[in-house]
Amino acid sequence: MENHSLFFILLCLPWSFFILGDSQSLNSQTQALLQLKKHLEYPKQLDIWYDRRTMFCFLPPSSKVNISCEFHSVTELKIMGDKPSIEVTDFHGFPIPNQTLSVSFSMDSFVTTLTRLTSLKVLSLVSVGIWGPLPNKIHRLSSLECLDLSSNFLFGSIPPKVSTMVKIQTLVLDDNFFNDTVHVFDFTSNLTSLSLKNNKLKQGPLDFTSLTHLKVLDLSGNRLDSHLPTIPKGLIMVSLNRNSFNGEIPTQYTLLTHLQHLDISFNNLISIPPASLFSLPNISFLNLASNKLSGSLGYYNLTCGNNLEFVDISNNRLTGSLPSCLNSESGNKVVNFSGNCLSIDHHHHQHPLSYCRDEVHKDQSTQNANGLGVSISLSVGIVVIIVLLGIAFVIICRHYCHQRISEQHLLHKSVQENSTTGFSSEILNNARYISETTKLGTEGLPPCRSFTLEELNEATNNFDNSTFLGEGSYGKLYKGRLEGGSQVAIRCLPTTKKYWIRNLKLRLDMLAKIRHPHLVAILGHCIEVKQDNGGVNRVFLVYEYIPNGNFRSYLSENCVGEVLNWSERLAVLIGVCKAVQFLHTGVIPGFFHNRLKTNNILLNEHRMAKLSDYGLSIISEETNNNYKVKGEDPKSWQMTRLEDDVYSFGLILLETMIGPSLAAKKEGTLRDELACLSKQEGRGRLMNPVVSATASQESISIVISITNKCIFPELWSRPSFEDILWNLQYAAQVQDRIVNKD
Repeated sequence: MENHSLFFILLCLPWSFFILGDSQSLNSQTQALLQLKKHLEYPKQLDIWYDRRTMFCFLPPSSKVNISCEFHSVTELKIMGDKPSIEVTDFHGFPIPNQTLSVSFSMDSFVTTLTRLTSLKVLSLVSVGIWGPLPNKIHRLSSLECLDLSSNFLFGSIPPKVSTMVKIQTLVLDDNFFNDTVHVFDFTSNLTSLSLKNNKLKQGPLDFTSLTHLKVLDLSGNRLDSHLPTIPKGLIMVSLNRNSFNGEIPTQYTLLTHLQHLDISFNNLISIPPASLFSLPNISFLNLASNKLSGSLGYYNLTCGNNLEFVDISNNRLTGSLPSCLNSESGNKVVNFSGNCLSIDHHHHQHPLSYCRDEVHKDQSTQNANGLGVSISLSVGIVVIIVLLGIAFVIICRHYCHQRISEQHLLHKSVQENSTTGFSSEILNNARYISETTKLGTEGLPPCRSFTLEELNEATNNFDNSTFLGEGSYGKLYKGRLEGGSQVAIRCLPTTKKYWIRNLKLRLDMLAKIRHPHLVAILGHCIEVKQDNGGVNRVFLVYEYIPNGNFRSYLSENCVGEVLNWSERLAVLIGVCKAVQFLHTGVIPGFFHNRLKTNNILLNEHRMAKLSDYGLSIISEETNNNYKVKGEDPKSWQMTRLEDDVYSFGLILLETMIGPSLAAKKEGTLRDELACLSKQEGRGRLMNPVVSATASQESISIVISITNKCIFPELWSRPSFEDILWNLQYAAQVQDRIVNKD
């Protein structure tokens, strides 16, 4: 008997250690969060953080505070405070009553407490009033992927140890008071978004070429006064405006084939801008205004990129004629060119030619004078230094210690003296999802390619009626079989937009690069060209084939197959929510207006949800309608909301609970039914029988609550997809806990 008891104890011992360890970890993080509340001097936003009994991982998210967890470990912490740095016009490194945290606040202790959250991936502390130098120990947050400390009172240098944070992908330090050089990003090669705007950063070795994954760079509103930085080829958005950059625009900038947005206005750039800068294949926004650019724009064969929509060359010293592709009458481009000396038919606020010649001459004279001044200063300086060295040698020997202390005091003072104004930006696209495109890649799928019309005709037997699957808002859908035997779905999408072939192909290629486990993959495309004028006639999209029908067909008790229970429906909703969140925040630029419907959600052989027909607004006018006046016809309320994915997803949530009968109902009726679902008797009357039989009351209440927020009339009151995902995952956890208990 004793042997059996000993065996039982030994068997349970490992589980005891596991439970104890998990409990200790949870307790440690709870203590850390409560300590952070104390460091931040008990802001109202954290009133919900009561004590050690608070279930932090299950607190409802809000626009001010959000905590996300994985396996009971805090992975995301976001706090939006009420102490923006825009309120301060002058900051010298000392606490300001009612603006910063008090004199007792210690940035070093604060970061030490943060490092106890060892699993933290996303940290956003915006306008919380923290002040002081950012300590080097921030690198101890080794799992961090996204860091946003914008609109605070941080000064000095950006700690060099940031370079060792190899997982960080998004770094936002906007609207602070950093006033040192930029020199810390040599090793953070995974960085995709870097924003340091509205600080007082000075000159540093501005070479960002080691950041090979960088997509967004914003250094605007600083004191950088060298040549323009060297940047990696994969950049999409670059903002270097409102600095003092000088010299010519580097020819390297004409090789940035992925670049869409370039703003280098309000600097001291000179000479003629490179012609090929205007013809970059993806450039849509180009701002060169308020520099010292000079010379004639009469390039031979200057062409503009097909995507170029905005150009600003105003307030420079440009002469000659305006290139034809920059003429305001050519295309739909917005072109600003006032404040130059251009010889054009209409004045458009142009200076006389002599003005630009005089200004260029002044600039050259100033540069020569500066060069001569530097040479004289250098010679005098050398003589003075030689004389002073002899005197200083004696003084230093006698007063070495005192002198050293004085220098340290002056250095500390100089670090503190700076000022700025500005307000924080929103956090950049969540780094966890930006990286997901490369993590997922094309695993298990062939690479995207262009198809010929002959291939598609052969795959569908010339689009025979037997291959017809149906027709939706984006055209007819056919089932096909490629030459290798793989099945595909082919969407025939008529287009009424007058696209150039190259422009349309770029859009299709961008769409086809998107990969996510819960998105139907686009395998390729085909563009049919009209014979008479060479325009686009039809567009074909080739998708992976998903065999088990759409989500709507599994919601009614009248469906052919097995009806999905509540847990299965939640799994589908969570998958779709992850997909839409990825479309919004995981790619640059984001894909919105995705026409979310239950019949666009497909289920594969494992009943895993995959969203189809996403992102098609970039090649179709179907979703480009402006909002109409509400109440024009029985269904106009639906049309007015089509562009909002959150609202559409709210309708999907509602349809999941009461069944596929929403299309014919008015908005007022739906709101009444949703209000009824909040009451027990209303659930019995309206709820789908399968949902009523399989869902716990607590789980269904969570989904009803978030649904109500999704279809709220005011757009600004609706939740983000991050909030929706949190609530759905919480509802699934509650459901699983109750099911397992039973």
